[in-house]
Amino acid sequence: MKPDKESARGLAQVEGYLLWNAEIEEARRQARRFTDALPWLTTAQREDVERVYAVDRIEACRDTLTRIAGRAHELRGEYTERYDRLRARCVALSVLAVSTVGGICAALTLIVR
Repeated sequence: MKPDKESARGLAQVEGYLLWNAEIEEARRQARRFTDALPWLTTAQREDVERVYAVDRIEACRDTLTRIAGRAHELRGEYTERYDRLRARCVALSVLAVSTVGGICAALTLIVR
């Protein structure tokens, strides 16, 4: 792999790691906010509710991110296929145009002589 691609891949991994950790922290913050609204909970109950709430939110985020990543992969394939077809059409059209112009120039040269 080229150094630029390796660097880009490494940066993407670090960014993903940081974003995921921020998501985990946000889940914990929301769990705390949720249990703050339930003042009658004991400390042990509060910790259990926070843990369950955070785990549930993290699982939901993981599922969402997995679906998004899968769809992005599908779209990449679709757009690559469309781009390849469009490029092939453009090349064919360019060859046809150059051939037509060349033929017209040759015909005009023969007619003028």
